[in-house]
Amino acid sequence: MRKEEAEVTRKRIITGVFEAGTQQIGGTTSWAHPRSQNGDFRDVDYWVDMARMLEEGGVDFLFFAGGSFGYASHQGELSDTLVKAGMMFGIDGGYIIPAMAAATRRLGFVVTTSTGADHPLYTVRKYSALDHLSRGRIGWNIVTGASQNTMAKMLGHAEMVPHDKRYEAADEYVELAVKYWEGGNEDDVIVLDVENNVFADPAKVHKVVHEGRYYRSEGYNTAPPSPQRTPVLFQAGTSAAGRALAAKHAEAVFVQGTSYEQTAANVADIRRRAAENGRDPQDIKLIVGVTIIVAPTSEEAHRLRAEFEALQSDELAAHYYSGNTGVNLLDYDFDRPLREQLPDDGLALQMGVSNIERFFTRPDGTEPTVREILDDLKGKGTRGFAITGDPVEVVDELERMIEVTDLDGFMLEAVFNKASMEDFVELVMPELRRRGRLEPEPEGSTLRERLLGKGPHIAPEHYAASLRPVRQGQPA
Repeated sequence: MRKEEAEVTRKRIITGVFEAGTQQIGGTTSWAHPRSQNGDFRDVDYWVDMARMLEEGGVDFLFFAGGSFGYASHQGELSDTLVKAGMMFGIDGGYIIPAMAAATRRLGFVVTTSTGADHPLYTVRKYSALDHLSRGRIGWNIVTGASQNTMAKMLGHAEMVPHDKRYEAADEYVELAVKYWEGGNEDDVIVLDVENNVFADPAKVHKVVHEGRYYRSEGYNTAPPSPQRTPVLFQAGTSAAGRALAAKHAEAVFVQGTSYEQTAANVADIRRRAAENGRDPQDIKLIVGVTIIVAPTSEEAHRLRAEFEALQSDELAAHYYSGNTGVNLLDYDFDRPLREQLPDDGLALQMGVSNIERFFTRPDGTEPTVREILDDLKGKGTRGFAITGDPVEVVDELERMIEVTDLDGFMLEAVFNKASMEDFVELVMPELRRRGRLEPEPEGSTLRERLLGKGPHIAPEHYAASLRPVRQGQPA
């Protein structure tokens, strides 16, 4: 194959931006840095301006984490350290999206909703409305919860639901929601027959009946079918249970960034599991978070990286990690590996499993000490891979990451809020475009078409397609 042909066939890279409706993301602090003081997250104009900038830059989607009202706690209480660092305050991205969608035409939006806080019907109504208001540009990031210990207390539960049981319940939660989206009515249920005064056809509204282990429901979906019907199904979490959930349901997976080798293994495992579910393994898009600090010169980028890292501390990193995993690193021997110190109390590895297991072993088989884990967390918190340099250096590394891991794309986890996004749009996106990594431009207006390159509805190979009602006159 000639060099020119090889360049043409290189994988198109999907691009997203990670947000949380807050001034801080990813378990690090930088709000006090001059570059971060570029807008107030409580002001809708901040978000509208961000959405317009990302759309003009050609970014595929804006992703909102969160999804519950749990918070990172330390020893069961709200951490003063995290409050002072500005890491415990935010607003729900789901309520910001309509304003951003009205100001844009192409940018997609993904928002997190936990499966552990309410009945699936609330999710059905929420995402149908968002899909309509965005004209088909919405995705649902499926999580079983965040800071599940504090969320359990706030909901009045006697105890936190064990990790694998949460995933069992989540599997049924998603399936029930999809039954209503795909099977509750037909695409042409609204007929608008003025002459006969018929707004909608009752024959095209179908009862949904579900009797499961965790949920039961019987009724009709009276939300009109939206452009995508079912939002693009994202999933975050790469524990064994998370990978199994992703292989069945997800169309895109937010993979925990550890080493390239471990990420490649997780990507291969998810694709293998998807194939076992009768799906095309290339139809499931694997995306990782990346903290990019880029500047016109490498020297300037590394200076900004040093300024960012100087704002972090052991206490901040440990408190945030404790809220995500229930593991307080400050309680352990800094000179020993974490795995050999975890208590056998039935609580360890019940939340934030991916974020614990990534520190068990390195690619070379050695185990990092708690001191080394803290040093790693101080620089990136729960963020993914860190890349620093000028535009050419950054894109060189992004291409290497994609090639080594078989990932399909990445989400920028901004360090200095909108300023970092502007750097990305002005410096990185043009270099990706110059190398042909953003081509071909997807056809269609929906998020599913943009990410998967196919139609606006879930693929026929996905189990959800079997839930659709048989149209009148069609064979069963």
